Amino acid sequence: MMKSVTRSITVSLATLMSTTALMSSFAAAGSMEDLVAAAKAEGELTTIALPHDWCGYGELIENFKTKYGLKINELNPDGGSGDEIEAIKSNKDNKGPQAPDVIDVGLGFGPSSKAEGLIQPYKVATWDSIPDSAKDAEGYWYGDYYGVMAFEVNADMVKNPPKSWADLMKPEFANLVALSGDPRTGNESIMSIYAAGLAAGAKPGADAGKAGLDFFAELNKAGNFVPVGGKANSLAQGTTPIVMRWDYLALADRDTLKNNPPVEVVVPEGPVLAGVYVQAISAYAPHPNAAKLWMEYLYSDEGQIGWLKGYCHPIRFNDLVKNGKVPQEMLDKLPPAEDYERAVFPTIDEQKAAKELITKQWDAVVGANVQ
Repeated sequence: MMKSVTRSITVSLATLMSTTALMSSFAAAGSMEDLVAAAKAEGELTTIALPHDWCGYGELIENFKTKYGLKINELNPDGGSGDEIEAIKSNKDNKGPQAPDVIDVGLGFGPSSKAEGLIQPYKVATWDSIPDSAKDAEGYWYGDYYGVMAFEVNADMVKNPPKSWADLMKPEFANLVALSGDPRTGNESIMSIYAAGLAAGAKPGADAGKAGLDFFAELNKAGNFVPVGGKANSLAQGTTPIVMRWDYLALADRDTLKNNPPVEVVVPEGPVLAGVYVQAISAYAPHPNAAKLWMEYLYSDEGQIGWLKGYCHPIRFNDLVKNGKVPQEMLDKLPPAEDYERAVFPTIDEQKAAKELITKQWDAVVGANVQ
């Protein structure tokens, strides 16, 4: 799962959408009934880079097929955002099964794909409840879900889990702390370093990237850092008992491991880094109406709850909670809601500046080759 992440929003309720926006929601169809009919006439939808164990996508895909009777052609489930964009570029003139209709990509790919003319605008019926700061005003892309950077902890080996980034420096965590992958190429690891910098009080952007590198240099010098990419298996085996992970991946690992070992997911104290993905429809979609119907489904209450089942906070989360749409048993499986009130959403420019610095200076500053 190589998805690139992160984004810059302040999660607040959006203003009411205009009548024009409402009408544009079904610009190609006229009504939901017409859209469903047009999608069924196309017969199928082509998705890309949607692992079934990522954010509840397995169930979402099956429910969509059952609900509307459409075939879904799934391309490259384990691909990354870059692969999705390349698939659009490579299949501009191809109406066959290798041309994706829709994409789910890291925030930075939204504006760049719009600028390159790779995506088309569409506003779903629930447009007004998507925060303004999490969507393109013209409807070319819109945030779908977000997570926060957390500590995934093997509770058998670590009886007193760290509660903050500063805690990771404690001698008791010698040879226990790992990133999820190579910080020179892996976005989750890059954002972990950025999160450490924010927690140290650094200014967002390159400053936080530098502070994060300095933090990991000290962590490595102290003997606490393990240069192994941490995943569920290595956490369970004890190779990487503390791993920096997006909360939704850590929570999914907790379920997968089924208490063997028990996993504690800690949202650290202080500012918490949040990362958002965005949805968009390919400008060259072979099945444009099926693509629009897919968006309507994902941004309906049912679709948003489907993402939450996969532990990803849907972009309409505040609206759903406000209106009592989220089952309490689902909320009980998540870290406390107040933890997410401390979420910090970096801008695209801040993310880019930090990423460039971290990837170029990791070797020189930290010098730990993550396997």
